[in-house]
Formats: sequence, structure tokens, C-alpha cells
Amino acid sequence: MLTGDKKTNPEPSVVRASGANLRQWRALKDRLFKHSMAIGGISVIVAILLIFFYLFYVVVPLFSPSSAEKIATFAAPGGNSTLFIATEEYGEVVARITNAGHAIFFNSKDGAIISDTPLPLPQSTHITSVTTRAEGGPIGLGLSDGRALVIQFTYAISYPNNKRAIAPHIEYPVGQELLQVDETGAALNKLAMVVEDERVAFAAVTASNEVVFTRFTKEQSLLGDDAAALERESTRLTDVPDDVRFVLLDTHQRRLYLANSAGTLSFFEVSGHNPRLVQRLSLITTPGVTLTALEFLTGSFSLMAGQSNGQIGQWFPVRDTTNGFALTHIRDFSFQNAPIINISAEPRRKGFFAADQQGFLGIYHATAHRNLRVDKISQNALLHVALAPRGDFVFAEDAVGDMHFWRVHNIHPEVSWSALWGKVWYENYQEPEYLWQSSASTNDFEPKFSLTPLSFGTLKAAFYAMLLAIPLSLLGAIFTGHFMAPRMRSYVKPTIETMEALPTVILGFLAGLWLAPFMERYLPGMVSLLLLMPTGLLLFAYAWSRLPDHVKHRIPDGYEAALMMPVVILVTWGSIAVSPLLEVWFFGGDMRMWLTNEAGVSFDQRNAMVVGFAMGFAVIPNIFSIAEDAIFSVPKHISNGSLALGATPWQTLVRVVLLTASPGIFSAVMIGLGRAVGETMIVLMATGNTPVMDLSFFQGMRTLSANIAVEMPESELNSTHYRILFLAALVLFAFTFFFNSLAEIVRQRLRKKYSNL
Repeated sequence: MLTGDKKTNPEPSVVRASGANLRQWRALKDRLFKHSMAIGGISVIVAILLIFFYLFYVVVPLFSPSSAEKIATFAAPGGNSTLFIATEEYGEVVARITNAGHAIFFNSKDGAIISDTPLPLPQSTHITSVTTRAEGGPIGLGLSDGRALVIQFTYAISYPNNKRAIAPHIEYPVGQELLQVDETGAALNKLAMVVEDERVAFAAVTASNEVVFTRFTKEQSLLGDDAAALERESTRLTDVPDDVRFVLLDTHQRRLYLANSAGTLSFFEVSGHNPRLVQRLSLITTPGVTLTALEFLTGSFSLMAGQSNGQIGQWFPVRDTTNGFALTHIRDFSFQNAPIINISAEPRRKGFFAADQQGFLGIYHATAHRNLRVDKISQNALLHVALAPRGDFVFAEDAVGDMHFWRVHNIHPEVSWSALWGKVWYENYQEPEYLWQSSASTNDFEPKFSLTPLSFGTLKAAFYAMLLAIPLSLLGAIFTGHFMAPRMRSYVKPTIETMEALPTVILGFLAGLWLAPFMERYLPGMVSLLLLMPTGLLLFAYAWSRLPDHVKHRIPDGYEAALMMPVVILVTWGSIAVSPLLEVWFFGGDMRMWLTNEAGVSFDQRNAMVVGFAMGFAVIPNIFSIAEDAIFSVPKHISNGSLALGATPWQTLVRVVLLTASPGIFSAVMIGLGRAVGETMIVLMATGNTPVMDLSFFQGMRTLSANIAVEMPESELNSTHYRILFLAALVLFAFTFFFNSLAEIVRQRLRKKYSNL
């Protein structure tokens, strides 16, 4: 019996053990990937929530209420009546000018006198009026003999033993020589003064109830002598109100305002040699009300008029076609009930403090049209108010001579709903507008933080991008996914998806430096291209449909799109080639000038049309890829069943395929829209980055994302500007969240509705 190698089989127990191990390993991998996917999904949600909460954390302080804290109250140090008080930047030293002609410096917390300096006044004269144009600036003292003295408080700061020490001094910006404001020697009962470069200007109401405007100009010495003489020029004004009580002169010595208690105001232009009356009007609109306070906002452009009913009105000159400028009533503040007797403007913001006869002090911001708070400071009327230059300390003296020192926490007064989203009438503008202008070179600047033009620009850029991207991407996806031959699709789809990898900064660079000038040069051709391209393609399709069958059948099914490429190239070339002729025939040789002069439409080289082409090009791959996958993924048995029942390919597409794929198509559009809303580099480089609100596609815009990218590096940490940029980011986050949420809701409903097809 022949024997050989026998093929041995594994034991059944070994096979069972091996199968059990394999199943356990598969189960372990399933659990591992299940938990990994869950952790990944939760991590994405947590990351988005963290972004939201961080944005919210930075933005919340914008809307936190202001606060005020009482620090000290004590009797006025040094005796006598107070004519003027001021405080330095840190609110530690207060200066007080008395009717005895002394400048007294004392500690703000306990009233301890630091120094008591008599001012260099003639013995036979006394101070009759005091004025200053800015906190920390020169102070004008009007005297009983018609002369004036200009002084300035300065503070030397040192840090012995690492502790701040402030030493006050008195300086004389134009020398200790008294300046003869009124040549008749009448007392200066009311005084306004501005020191600017080499000129000093005074406007005064004398004891004889006359108004005199006097300007001193420093003569240039040929030998370079600093002690050059002052040239005097004086004018007595007519057409002034009776019993002038308020005299205001702006910082540029151009505008002079004179008003009485009845509210009658005369507005003079004094920049030339002969003052000119510009306007005479009444600041009071309510019968029985009197004018009790009048003061400039910082920048001396806006007038704040306090009234006996506690209301405060804001007025400023608005350009007029007849007189150049007309003083115009802008807005009112009605949060106090007693007569306003003192208005003090914040030195670095458009805020102001208003003190009334019942001892209340109100804190306001003019641009935001906002009352921040009203506090009871004293039981008596507040006659004098001094603000620290940073607006964080306020020092007030009441009618019985008590001094009140308060700390104010008022970080972001510029923010209000109307300032962020409404039209605001800004200084130097003819009407209320939506504006964004966050910074300028002077402290007098009025910040403009409207998010409306940025949100408008974001939606405008997305609209024009989607206007180009949606038809091209969806129609391309429909043809590729439903009609195109598989081999051709294998080339077309990857090619379009590769476009998505192109950095948007490259697209923005090309759009701003090449496409924008090209479109400007061939503007008629580019506009005509938008009309001729669909017309040319439809005409070619109609001509193709009329060809004999034996000609059409030479092209395999699904390759017809290749025939369109020469048509696209030919129409594009033809539109550009006839552009100069179109410009001559229809637009007088210059379409830009025709748009401006005839159509009243301004043209910006970097405009919405450039963004539409560039950003549409960037968005097309997203929409195309997702929509094409949705269409191609429709089960073939559904479309084949429709064809088998006698439906044409187009009927199958419209009534079966598109309905089934509609959730995916809608998701593609909304994802593309979200991409367009959040796009930064293309709109930054191709729009001109101008925050204007204009629907014209010949005008540029500024978007939320581009604004953040441009201004965030230059914003001061934790400033109002910094936090509003984060608010813009939060708004952008809300936009994208809204669109994505809407897309998901609609997608689920469409999926549920057409799931049974």
C-alpha cells in the first residue's frame, strides 16, 4: 500500500478561535473608529463654540454700563470765590483761580494746598472773566481795565522712590505782558480766547455791553529775536444780540458765536480782516425756555446748548449753497430736569458732562446720541466742573464752595445701536449717513463705527459672486453629472476641482493688478460679453439642433460640450475686439465719462464687477463639485425607470434627477454663499476697499472680513476700535452660521420630501 504525504486540516477549535479573534478585532476597530468620529465631530462643535464665546467675551465690554465713584468732598482750599478750576491728566492735582488773583494748586483727595501763587496783575485791577479753549491749554484772564493775561498750567512729573510726584507750575505762553483787548479800557465781562501758532485772538463783551474782536499776531524779527512785538488788530462787532452772555471762538479762529439768555445767536466768520455775519437764529425752540449754558464739543465744531428745562441741543455748521455754512440743529438730549448751568467737553472724545442747578451731573456722548448716566453730586448747583484729559476723573465745585471729586469708569461711550447700525449725522457732513472711518490724525476726530456699510459690502460682494457662480456651476454640474460621457467627465471634474486649490491671494492679486485695469480698458466689451455669451451659446445650440441627424451623430453622446469651447473663445474675443468701436458709437469715445456725466454713475476701477468675476471663479469649484456629486449619485435605476416609462432625458432630469438631488444642490449653493460671505483676500485686493453703500456694480465696497484684516493690526488692544472689529467678526460669524443653518434646515426638508422618489 502506497503511502504519501497526507494533507492535514486544522482542528475545528483552531478555526473557531481564529474566526473569533478576527471578529473581535473587527469589532474593536469599529468601536475605535466610531468613537474617533464622535470625538472628531464633538471637537469641531466645541472649537466653533469656543470661537463664538471668545468673540462674545471680547465684545461684551462694549455694552457694559458706565460707573461713577465718589472719592472725596471738602471745602474749597484757600478761601475766596472760585473763577475757574482745572485738573491734570492723573486727577491728582487740581488748580483753582480765585477772584483775588491767586492760582491755588491742591491735592484732589484731601484738599491739601500744594502751592498758592499770586498772578502778576496790576494792583488796581481784578479778574472779571476767565476762559480756556481746551483742557490743559492756555487760559485767558479778562481784567477790569480791558486787558488780558494768558497763563498755562504745566505739571512736571517725576518718580522718586518709584512713586509718582507731580509739581505744578505756571507758564506764560505769550509773556507776562498784559494784552490790551479793548482800547477804551472797559472791563472784559465775557471773554473767549484762542492761542494758535503765532496768533492770539480774543472776543470779549465789555462792561459797556459792546463786543470787540481783537487779534494779536507775532511779528517776525529779522534778527531772530524771540521777544518779537505783537501786532494788534481790533474790530467792534455790530448785529450782535442784546445782553450777550455767551461768547465762543473756535480753535482755528474762524467762527465766532455770540448768544444771549433768550437763545438768540449771531454766527460770525472772523478768519479775515473784517468779521462777517453769517447767520442769526434762535437756539430755543420751546416757548418759555431760556439758554443757560453754551459750550463747544472737542474740536470746537459742535455747539452744545443747555436750556432751563434740562434739555441739551447739539448744533453745528452744515454746508449751505447760499451762505457757505448754516448752523443746524442736529439732536437733543433730554435726561435732566433742572436748568443746565455748566457743560464741559471731554478733551479727547465727543463726550460731554452737563451739570444742572439741582446738583446732578449727566454724562453723555454726542455721536452715539447716548446718555451714559446721571448722578446726584451735590445738594446745591454745580458752578464749576473740571475733567481730567482722559475723562476718567471729574472735579466739581457747588454753590456753597464744596469740592466734589469723582472717579468715572466710561470706557466705550461711542457705542450705541444707532451709532453701529443707524444713520448718524456726523460733523462736517451735509446729512445723516452710514459711515465707517475708525481713525484720523487728530484728537478732534469723530470716530465713525457704522457696521452697516461693511455688512452691505459683504452681502454685495457675495451677491455679485453668486450671480456669476450659481448659473455656471449648477448648469455645468447638471451637464457633467447627467449628460456628459464618463470618459470626458473623468477629465472635466478633477480639473474643475483642482481650481479650488488655487490660493485666493493669487486670485486677488490677479484681479486687482491685471483684471481690474483690463476691464477698465475694455469696459464696453466686458459689459457686452455678459449679454453676448448666453446669446451666442443659445444660438449655437439652436443651430446644432437644426443640423441633419447624420451630422449630429458623428459626435458621440456626452461630448457635445467640447463643441462649445470654440464658441466661448470666439464670443469672448469678438466682445473684446469690438469694445473700442462700441465705446465710440454709443459712449462718445469714453464710457467712464459717459457713465459719470450722462448716467450719473461713478466708476471705480476696482469694483463689484471685478469681484464678481474673481470671487465667482473661486466659488465655482465648491458649488460645482458638491452639486455634481449630488446629481451623479442619484441611483441609476430611478433615471432608467423614468426613461423606460417614456420620459425624455430632459423630463427625467427636471422631474426626477433634480428633485432627488435637490438637497445636495441646495447645500452646494449655500456652502458657496458661505464661502463668498467669508472671503477676504479677493475682496481686499479687488474692491478698492471703500466702505460705501452703492448697489452699482461699477462701485467698490468694503466687507467685514477685509476690514478686520486691514485694521486689526493697527488697532489698540482693548480699545473701542479693537472691540468693534471683534463685533464685526461676531456679525460675520452670525452671517455664516445663519446661512449654514438655513442650508441644513432646507436640505433636511428637501431630503424628507423627495426621499420616496
